[in-house]
Amino acid sequence: MTNFTLADLDAIIAARANSDDEKSYTRKLVGKGVAKCAQKLGEEAVEAAIAAVREDKGELTAEAADVLYHLLVVLKVADVPLEDVMAELASRTGQTGLEEKASRPQD
Repeated sequence: MTNFTLADLDAIIAARANSDDEKSYTRKLVGKGVAKCAQKLGEEAVEAAIAAVREDKGELTAEAADVLYHLLVVLKVADVPLEDVMAELASRTGQTGLEEKASRPQD
């Protein structure tokens, strides 16, 4: 088991997004803009959900990795630092999920 973190993946995505490597999938995806990146994130999330319903742990593991990758790409393109997301998650740990949900503005 490795100590690979989301921060590690985020750094790799940032480096590849700004690289001159014509073969970089990340660079090409980022170059297509936020709408395409968000579309890919949605596709991967659906695939992960299907794998979960099928109770296919191997496929769910692979699809979850894709979801995390594509989420970090979307964050990069949208200029939302991973640190901001982690801070938001940390701020929610002091209350129950139901309390947190109740504190959100009503639509």
